[in-house]
Amino acid sequence: MPQPPTTITDELGIALANLADSATGVLTPTLRLGVTGLSRAGKTIFITSLIHNLLTQGRLPGFSPLAEGRFIGAKLAEYPDATIPRFAYEQHMAALTGRPATWPESTRRISQLRIVLKFQSAKWWAGFSGPATLNLDIVDYPGEWLLDLPLLGKSFAEWSAEALERARQPGHADEAATFLAELDSTDVLKDASDLSAEHLATAFTTYLRRSREHGALSTLPPGRFLLPGDLEGSPALTFAPLPRPSQPIRGNSLYAMLENRYEAYKAQVIRPFFRDHFARLDRQVVLVDTLRALNTGPAAVADLETALTAVLACFRQGEANPLLRPFSRRIDRILFAATKADHVHHTSHDRLEAILNRLVGNASKRARFAGAETKSLALAAIRATSEGTIREQGETLPTLIGTPQAGEELDGTTYDGKTEIALFPGDLPERPDSLFENGQPVALNFLRFTPPQKLETNANGEVVLPHIRFDRALDYLIGDWMA
Repeated sequence: MPQPPTTITDELGIALANLADSATGVLTPTLRLGVTGLSRAGKTIFITSLIHNLLTQGRLPGFSPLAEGRFIGAKLAEYPDATIPRFAYEQHMAALTGRPATWPESTRRISQLRIVLKFQSAKWWAGFSGPATLNLDIVDYPGEWLLDLPLLGKSFAEWSAEALERARQPGHADEAATFLAELDSTDVLKDASDLSAEHLATAFTTYLRRSREHGALSTLPPGRFLLPGDLEGSPALTFAPLPRPSQPIRGNSLYAMLENRYEAYKAQVIRPFFRDHFARLDRQVVLVDTLRALNTGPAAVADLETALTAVLACFRQGEANPLLRPFSRRIDRILFAATKADHVHHTSHDRLEAILNRLVGNASKRARFAGAETKSLALAAIRATSEGTIREQGETLPTLIGTPQAGEELDGTTYDGKTEIALFPGDLPERPDSLFENGQPVALNFLRFTPPQKLETNANGEVVLPHIRFDRALDYLIGDWMA
């Protein structure tokens, strides 16, 4: 699948925005890092941990500027674009350090934040120039919005045909039944009315949300139907896929109305997001809730692979050219991160990475061919469990120790959000291909845990956020810019 088509106006807007960034960064270079992932992948946690660890110089032995003693410090700065909401770092930290500690609210709209990093370069001339600074601009946006980008290259008829074909598949019968019934009772050539459009859009949105609950991802576009942000209730989100009639389509028909709204959605919602934010990134983190898909079943795993391949084909990838950077940015490094590595024992972390590599294999090959680097990593930006062992029937089993969130259920037990347990999580398969070959679900004891309720503090009294391999992720994403 090609990258989303752009117009001359789009490219001019992107170039002008990049020129403006370059003009304000003559003395201090700016690295724009995009962080995304589909629902519940941990975007908010990842960014909060990233900011906090840089501000407090956390325990990051794999982050080379800090390990080598060259990292001087960091501070938050005002973001240059006053029209974009600020990432609510302080509120998220307050939730994580409260009593009781709770996970912060998930990403529901685009937000940004700038953090200024000061460091001593390792280059030979650094002794003459003194400490260096880097503006790290973090762009947070819902992964569901990414699913919209392929729509830029599809007509209403093409999108409708694909969406209806998926809805009619046996695996979606329960979720799509109400929407398909509403569609069957609708004459798409009748005079257009807002009420008919609203009925269809509501039924279609309900179908999408039920599909997401059951692990489906590639069936989700348009993404704003799931996370509308400031568009909730607007006509821009009041359309649905329709079968193309064989008779001539009148300009005042319901079909024409919904087709026009679909095209308006592309022009007024998707294209500005692509032009103003997505096309101006230097680095990209794609967070993947691999364990949730594994726990849901083989169909969800296959669907996750389809969704990731489609989404990642939309990235403007390529090797960064310093001479062209003032006019055209390209994503030159992509980190694929399997989140919630603290939900399996450390002996399964390498297997989790291997499964992620299998899921993003096609997308990763395309990125490397375009000139971008890729890396897959299993991590936990904030670790919610510790590890131990239990003996069962004469066998020693590795366990996770943590507090399941209130309402979580396993083997007939419903947890209250206060009781700490030891859990054998199960083993991941040694061969990732086995997930696709035999169609057998992975036997995981999968629970969502509360954040750590007792956090250590450093010598300065600052909270230390425990993590798994987060330092390696940070080094890959920005370490070379601080060399």
